[in-house]
Amino acid sequence: MSADSRMAETRDVVIVGGGHNGLVAAFYLARAGYKPLVLERRAQVGGSAITEELHPGFRCSTLAHNTGPLRADIVRDMQLEKHGLKLTTPEVSTVSLLPDGRALVLYSDAKKAALEIAPWSQKDAASYLDFGTALGKIGKVIGEALLLTPPNIDSPSSGDLWGMLKTGRSIRNLGKQDMYRALRWGPMAAADLVSEFFDTEPLRATIAARGIFGTFLGPWSAGTALVLLLRAAADPSPAGSVQFPAGGAGAITLAMAAAAKQAGVEIRTGADIGEIRVKDGVATGVVLTSGEEISARAVVSNADPKRTLMRLVDPAHLTPDFLQKIKNYRSMGTLAKINLALSALPEFTALKAKGNGNLLRGRVQISPEIDYLERAFDESKYGNFSRQPYIELTFPSLSDPSLAPGGQHVMSIYMQYAPYKLKNSDWESQRKALGETVVKTIAQYAPNLPQTILRHQIITPEDLEETYGLTGGQIFHGELALDQFFTMRPLLDWARYHTPIERLYLCGSGTHPGTGLTGGSGANAAREIARALKK
Repeated sequence: MSADSRMAETRDVVIVGGGHNGLVAAFYLARAGYKPLVLERRAQVGGSAITEELHPGFRCSTLAHNTGPLRADIVRDMQLEKHGLKLTTPEVSTVSLLPDGRALVLYSDAKKAALEIAPWSQKDAASYLDFGTALGKIGKVIGEALLLTPPNIDSPSSGDLWGMLKTGRSIRNLGKQDMYRALRWGPMAAADLVSEFFDTEPLRATIAARGIFGTFLGPWSAGTALVLLLRAAADPSPAGSVQFPAGGAGAITLAMAAAAKQAGVEIRTGADIGEIRVKDGVATGVVLTSGEEISARAVVSNADPKRTLMRLVDPAHLTPDFLQKIKNYRSMGTLAKINLALSALPEFTALKAKGNGNLLRGRVQISPEIDYLERAFDESKYGNFSRQPYIELTFPSLSDPSLAPGGQHVMSIYMQYAPYKLKNSDWESQRKALGETVVKTIAQYAPNLPQTILRHQIITPEDLEETYGLTGGQIFHGELALDQFFTMRPLLDWARYHTPIERLYLCGSGTHPGTGLTGGSGANAAREIARALKK
């Protein structure tokens, strides 16, 4: 097809960005009878869920290294297993390393985890089971709310009222104790919440870390318990479980792309959007940086809200009041990603007596105490990256040996806190220092790590923005916080996947529920967009 013929064509729906939410939205819109065209800037679809070669023979999940987990209904509807997705759940969920050479091992099975906690504290072992039960009950209610479109506050529809009524009834059905907890826990600091249940410091910190991951918040920040509860909606295990896709995170989005194509979606890669066209307050299509124009009945952006509404749309089409609000939408990232190609599995001092390899199949955390996490956050508040950072790492090659040559491995590392804006410096000049800090921190627990490194891949918050399109390097497309949640995600009055521009919609993680690699935002958005187009 020539560029001229493409220019003349009007599409049903153009989706900007082929990340997981864009692919999910495209699939459901195709099922609703539309013919979406997905345009992806990079050479492969996937957004933050991609697998790439970091060294000859070594492949790694470049960014996300664990599922959200994916919503079960999305996996079922898209038949992702039929399209090649194979998920592995290791028996060990989390190993928390301590500087004194000990390690707290938590299993996916709560009772087995409690047996590991018992030598530290019998009370905490019992509390772990109680806390997990409460998280399961409350998480289920929150999970139901995550399936809803946030209600129109000023004039709720009958559907909005019904959804709120069902949620209210579910909260009441929790019983007095858990209903009180559900209402009380959300605004709390994660550190306060875990302190109500546990005395063991490593256990407190391991669980509290779920409430700060990817945020510009510390464990003592108000509202971090809400982030923990949002995670519990998808995974009620207190410390969180782990799922690894065979082939890395890119296998998820490759399966999604295959499902979307089978449903009738067209996907184009290497298609960089320069502008979303707007005429008389209505989105009419997109213009690629190549100059090609594509008209559409509707444009759906899987890019983050700031990139969509402040860069891809001419600000002249938005009111000054709205522009000021979207400008103040917080989307400053705090994560860096480091991937390592290793000649051998590092030996962790704390795990030698327990069987190093088997215990490394899940997630390994360096978050020995609450104050350690808070000190790491303190450095970032003043524009510095943490010199003793909170670290989450995995060895995906243990679950999937195809990712590395025999006997060799890849290590996938999240480092927090690495603020997007550095004081008196820039990320390019600090890239090497960042990598050295991460390796040095892990080497305190695995002394032979430096000798096994064949290749580093260091991804700074600036890289997350420039290479992967995440404004501010924010992996969730905007801070997960009390004032940017549900009816306020991304903004109050604009939480229903619509924008002030008619027929321009949002479907990325900057919309409700926005909790990472679950597909929830894409599925919810598709439902609302299909309804709007039918009108």
